[in-house]
Amino acid sequence: MPAETSPDGDVDIMSRLARIKEILEETLDVEDLTVTPELSAADVDEWDSLNHIRFIVAIEDEYMMKFTTKEIAGMRNIGDLMATIDAKAGR
Repeated sequence: MPAETSPDGDVDIMSRLARIKEILEETLDVEDLTVTPELSAADVDEWDSLNHIRFIVAIEDEYMMKFTTKEIAGMRNIGDLMATIDAKAGR
């Protein structure tokens, strides 16, 4: 599901956050996560290192991009992930 764009060309942050929430819940096999830009792996018991890799791969597939090891290491929370997606997409 691609991100939606508003008439002024800005990507709809809430739409992207909702899609990332769906991917994270599916990856972790949990329901009703409260996903905010501040959410990190430390906040969710099921978000271990293996699930982190699965989540990153699912995000790469969704947004049709690949992250470098350096980019992944710099992602401390969902906001950092979204910023990295934006940077790679040229937003």
